Amino acid sequence: MRARNLDKRFADGKAVLQYFDVSRARRPRQERKRVSVDLPLWMIRRLDKAAKRLGVPRQSIIKVWLAERLEKTQP
Repeated sequence: MRARNLDKRFADGKAVLQYFDVSRARRPRQERKRVSVDLPLWMIRRLDKAAKRLGVPRQSIIKVWLAERLEKTQP
């Protein structure tokens, strides 16, 4: 498909994803690396309580809070 036809389909609100090979697509600066952190039990309990209150998994709240803190420490 030519680029102008693809642009027109997209502009018309039609699906275009099937024309791309996304099997090797990556999000810039979003690569993941697994880390292991040992936390005291009281901290895990408080994390679980906050996560339950917000209706999200523990891992999600940890990532959000870490991201917020890192944003604050950026110059």
